This record gives sequence, structure tokens and C-alpha cells, in this order.
Amino acid sequence: MPAGAARNGAPMIDRRHIGKTLAPATLEVEKGRLRFFAEAIGETNPIYTDEAAAQAAGYPSLPAPPTFIMAGELDADTIRTALVEMGVDINRILHGEQQFTFHAPVCAGDTITFASTFSDIYGRRNGGLEFIVKETTMTNQHGAKVADARSVIVVRGA
Repeated sequence: MPAGAARNGAPMIDRRHIGKTLAPATLEVEKGRLRFFAEAIGETNPIYTDEAAAQAAGYPSLPAPPTFIMAGELDADTIRTALVEMGVDINRILHGEQQFTFHAPVCAGDTITFASTFSDIYGRRNGGLEFIVKETTMTNQHGAKVADARSVIVVRGA
């Protein structure tokens, strides 16, 4: 079935969106939010909630738990906005996969910038499921890369 063709009366996600770059997003990493996140996920290591413990472990301030950094794009709403612009029914999406490669710690006081691109769009089950692959590079206020992420968004068919 060609890109943009209908499946069961519903349009497929147009493959021309492969390579689409999302608006940059930023996240100011704050101590209170880091503590709240650590408690919410059940993190018990004191480096995530006690600044003295974090500094004793060699961090300049509280480090961010690994998955915390994804809050930046979620807060900025860039993903939802881009999906809506692509004609994706937000009520039909699922988070399918997430991978991270960490390059440097993220700590309270950092400002993280997210640069994301949709790197692939493909279908399975005769268009019953579509997959949008998003690649994200995260850099801090000094321009140093702190992480790369790859996520897959699953779109259930009509």
C-alpha cells in the first residue's frame, strides 16, 4: 500500500514526515522536581534526594534519575503537537519502546535542550499498526551531549 493510502477507510501516516524535526524543547532541572520524581518512582538512593549525599558521591548537586530527562519534551508538548500536525489520532497511540545512551550526568541547575527527529515510519499487520521512530539528542547549557534517546510510538489502526 503506498504512503498516504487509506487502510480500512483511515489514512496512513504519510511517510513524508520521516526526517521531520520537532521544535527544540528545554528543561531547567530543579532540585524540588528531582526529589519529587525520585520519590514518585520509589528511588531510595540518597544521592537523588540529599544534596550532601550527592556531593559526597562526586556530583555538583542532585543528579537526575535516568528517565527524568524525558520530562523536557513532555513538558514542552512538542511530540503531541507534531503528531497532531501529522494527522495522528492521539487517542490511538501507545508508548512502544524507549532506549537511552547516557554520555554525562544531568544535575540540578542544568538546562537541557532536546533536538528530536522522526527517523522512521512503518506499518505492520496490513496497516493495523503503525510505528513512528523518534531520535533525540540532549545537550546541556555548555553544549555537551548528555544523552541520546530512541523511542517508538505505536499507532493503533481504526
